Amino acid sequence: MTTNLTKPISKKLLFAMLIVTIGAEVLLYLTRYSYIASTLYDAMMVSSFFIGWKLHRRLRGAEDHPKTKRQLTLQFTGGFLIFFLGSTVINMYSTYTFQDFSVDYDQYVQDYAETQAYNAGDDGSSTEPVWAFFEKVDMIGSDLYADTLAGLEEVWRLAYMILLLIIFKKIFPRRWESGRRDIFLMSALFITSIFFGIDHTLDSEQPWAIRIGAIITFANMGLLFGLILLWTRNLWVTVLVHALYDITATLSWYYIDYAVELFALAVLIVHLILYTLEKFNQRRLERQLEVVELAQAVE
Repeated sequence: MTTNLTKPISKKLLFAMLIVTIGAEVLLYLTRYSYIASTLYDAMMVSSFFIGWKLHRRLRGAEDHPKTKRQLTLQFTGGFLIFFLGSTVINMYSTYTFQDFSVDYDQYVQDYAETQAYNAGDDGSSTEPVWAFFEKVDMIGSDLYADTLAGLEEVWRLAYMILLLIIFKKIFPRRWESGRRDIFLMSALFITSIFFGIDHTLDSEQPWAIRIGAIITFANMGLLFGLILLWTRNLWVTVLVHALYDITATLSWYYIDYAVELFALAVLIVHLILYTLEKFNQRRLERQLEVVELAQAVE
């Protein structure tokens, strides 16, 4: 796969990859000072879809067969369950290890949830003007839009990994030619995970006690996303896992209790059903192949 990832890149695509990586880092940092930077960052995330369309084919090897819809769905459900379980462990670890970060994050969620609350009187009647309801709808829409764009951060990760692998190929040509390239792939995955953690602290100023906790927590989550990307070899499956997890997390924090857990339960049920069907289909095909081979042997 590393050979496929480091195939020759046109100058236009290389420039686009640098923009969506380094350019996104700069804009994300500037969002703490400028609303325009925030708008440009969102626009860059949207445009990264087209860059991802150019890059996602590099994840597949020449020997890989196209996946069926059922297999793609299994990859998504499996990836989501892996991230759900992994992020649960990471959150538990961070709660006990980085208490300053945990308290600050919980306070942020609570404060934001209070801004989303819709007040009602004792008789159930609204105590807010009608336009306040539509303001809440706008805020919900903005949250879901941001969560959807967050999934496209996986394009950023893939672009970074390709750039890092190209650098490793130039710096360590002998080791690269020897065929032992997994260490380069794992190094690129580790570095991009650290970047992912740092990026979650760029748009706001926080004390280092909180910032370190945020970097390590989100770096571990970034590592999970990277592993899912390499396991599925499918950029869009990973984008979907990232986006839907963020969406359900937002719904869970602000609007629907246990939205993540309920969605994960539904995904688990679907995964078990599809897994059973896929195994049944594989056995049926194997039996058909055995019958054909037996018929050929008799002839």
